Amino acid sequence: MSLEYTRLQCGSRTLSLERPSVMGILNVTPDSFSDGGRFLGAESALKHAEAMIAAGADIIDVGGESTRPGAADVSEQEELDRILPVIEMINTRFDTIVSLDTSKSAVIHEGAKVGAGLINDVRALQEPNALNIAAKTGLPVCLMHMQGKPRSMQQAPIYKDVVAEVAQFLMERRQVCIDAGIPASQIVIDPGFGFGKNLQHNLTLLQGLSELSKLAPVLIGLSRKRMFANILNNDSANRVVASVTAALLCVQRGASIVRVHDVEETVHALAVYRAVNEL
Repeated sequence: MSLEYTRLQCGSRTLSLERPSVMGILNVTPDSFSDGGRFLGAESALKHAEAMIAAGADIIDVGGESTRPGAADVSEQEELDRILPVIEMINTRFDTIVSLDTSKSAVIHEGAKVGAGLINDVRALQEPNALNIAAKTGLPVCLMHMQGKPRSMQQAPIYKDVVAEVAQFLMERRQVCIDAGIPASQIVIDPGFGFGKNLQHNLTLLQGLSELSKLAPVLIGLSRKRMFANILNNDSANRVVASVTAALLCVQRGASIVRVHDVEETVHALAVYRAVNEL
């Protein structure tokens, strides 16, 4: 990776990209696929954030709208009510980077005001005015690829070459962001595992992740996804080991940030990986 991309300036805090970072997932929602409803209250969310930070999370990713397949839309005000107190409390009490998982321009604007340090958008800043507002915040952005929309994205997704098509979309969106005034060094890309992709698409993307990591810093979100139930042929199986294994495979292929539910397990796996590779 170019020296241009060795760090992200996340407001007053800096995230080094010289070694993989762990992003802990904090869904302040009633309907997220893995932990919906568990951390809906601000105090409950804060306790979980504290536990993930203690376990080694470098970033806490706060989201107020589920993007699982079939998820219902959430109003702008409801999303603001869910996430703003949580971001403000984390930012006040802990010296950690808070990532804001949203696509709405008003939520980006207000989230940045209360201390969000990174904008993580599954819609790649394509919603009305989102790009303009994101550029004005001066924060780094993560652009994700998604074929279709959350309600329908898993209804027979089709690609001719999933790695090439995902790369093309992300590079086009990256250039749009650069043209809007976001520095190239502040842009991260996410191939969007499970967002309009079937199992074969996901596996092909993982196999080809090294190609994407040559283009820009890559964030990956594979944690506890249905693809593991498909691989294991067991929908009720615990997905922690599979998720950590996949995160490690992504890091081996150049991923800079892994977005996970199981922070401690992932941190331990990466510690072993670094110990071996730093000999």
